[in-house]
Amino acid sequence: MRPADRLFQIILMLRHGRVLTARALAEALEVSERTIYRDIADLIASGAPIDGEAGVGYRLRRGYQVPPLMFTGDELEALVIGAKLVQAYGDPALGKAAAQAMARIEAVLPRSLEERIAGSEMRFCAPAFMHPAPLREPMTLLREGMEKGLKVRVRYRRGDGEISRRTLWPLGLVFWGHCWTLGAWCELRESFRTFRVDRIEAVEASGERFDDRYGHLWKTYLAEARGEGDVEL
Repeated sequence: MRPADRLFQIILMLRHGRVLTARALAEALEVSERTIYRDIADLIASGAPIDGEAGVGYRLRRGYQVPPLMFTGDELEALVIGAKLVQAYGDPALGKAAAQAMARIEAVLPRSLEERIAGSEMRFCAPAFMHPAPLREPMTLLREGMEKGLKVRVRYRRGDGEISRRTLWPLGLVFWGHCWTLGAWCELRESFRTFRVDRIEAVEASGERFDDRYGHLWKTYLAEARGEGDVEL
């Protein structure tokens, strides 16, 4: 977490008026208490009205508000629905990030919009029973491979039951409503292939790199996919 993001998180945690110890803040943010003491000092120096002291705890004085984000009601509903879909159909790490993002947005909304978003969260549901979390877990490493240009090794089960081990260059993920698929370069087949994520039984980072910084491989995969290229379904 960047220092600026951590400072913002501290403000969000203190804004409810409860006294929180440095230890509680440190555990929540996964940093040392010394880091929290330094962050609190930085926030106070920048004008944040924080009361308290080391060994006792801290709280934000009532009335202090983070400047509100300006969203329309429809924009908020779109964000709520999007976050719920990510939590239901994305991998657990991405789902957690979506929940945290919504909490950050809710914390800085004016009262009228808080009520709108609360109503939206109650009315919109995205049941996850059709996509159990274990079937989505491979996406965490696949996303990391896509973002960092890291090859992955997978154990893959085809629809006919055949099992193989592959080294893949993960290029992109596509959600079809009933499943996620991975577009990748397969070293075994020496070609672009499509894999169902829910049939990846194991995945690990290989430590080897590939270069798709400008998305040229992904664009080539998409071009071939439109021509109904090879799949591994």
